[in-house]
Amino acid sequence: ERRKRLTKRACVNRGAVCAGEKRCPLLGRIPEPRERRAQGPPVRAGEGLGPGKLLRRLIEADRLTNIILFGPPGCGKSTLGRTVIRLQEATDGKVFLNGQDITHVKGRELKKIREKMQIVFQDPYSSLNPRMSIRDTIVEPLRRGGKFRSNNELQSEVDRLMELVGIDQRLMYSYPHELDGGRRQRVGIARALALRPEFIMCDEPVSALDVSIQAQVLNLLMDLKDSQGLAYMFVTHDLSVVRHISDNIMVMYLGQAVEKAPTEELFEKTLHPYTKVLLSSIPSIDIDHPMQRIPLKGEITSPINPKPGCRFAARCPYADERCHEPQVLEEILPDHFVSCCRVKEVNGL
Repeated sequence: ERRKRLTKRACVNRGAVCAGEKRCPLLGRIPEPRERRAQGPPVRAGEGLGPGKLLRRLIEADRLTNIILFGPPGCGKSTLGRTVIRLQEATDGKVFLNGQDITHVKGRELKKIREKMQIVFQDPYSSLNPRMSIRDTIVEPLRRGGKFRSNNELQSEVDRLMELVGIDQRLMYSYPHELDGGRRQRVGIARALALRPEFIMCDEPVSALDVSIQAQVLNLLMDLKDSQGLAYMFVTHDLSVVRHISDNIMVMYLGQAVEKAPTEELFEKTLHPYTKVLLSSIPSIDIDHPMQRIPLKGEITSPINPKPGCRFAARCPYADERCHEPQVLEEILPDHFVSCCRVKEVNGL
């Protein structure tokens, strides 16, 4: 019966006598029902973080604190960030918000928790509904939250949010395609602020914007942090953004956290070999201290079902046999964690 339906729907000669046969003179073999693809090993972002208590200490966001997930494209930054705010289910470890384990929370309890943590997406155009005006986009979370009953209260809150993020009132009934990238991202920020969250995950919020607009959006986020008492988790691979906005930095490589430290500490006392390579690529305009770039050799480890051990070992100039064993983040200096078995030897500690 299924072959008959497929043939009648697809064949240009709908009245053909071949209907129901295994082969059609026009289409060839009728396809069998599609089998479900065998799933490979799950993608695990943030592997190698160590026990649950250590993970909590590493990425727990304090009020008025920014933590940066920094690393090359495809290393698992966005996956880890989305897992933290429960847009993806965790395959291992635990996520805490204000001391509460929210890793497997569901239903109404998850809805209440999501009011406390929001996200600003990378692409300000695709993250907005093209059929909804700016007002409707901001009103939607307010209505779902159920805190504002009357239309007057909703309108007052929309006006407040638009003024807070710097959007003119004349644009209230505009649509996303009528705005530039900077204004679209401001709409995304207003939507994230609608439920007055405590924690916001910013998934490369300025990577799709012009340089001049990037500075405006970053300054807006920093002002909102101070005025609203927010904690941010930024996902980025832009070195110019990292130092400007961060309090703490976690460097990732192929799904593993390799180093975590306060921002100034990380830039002044870089310990992990991969972090040293990253920072050596920053251009310098100081003629007395020119840039001394550290070249990388070797092939990148395949992220598909990688072997245990340091995934940077294939390109690390200090690698030996111990690097092929599982690595754990250790506190080498106060509040400075590194995942490298040779870190003390390499840095003379």
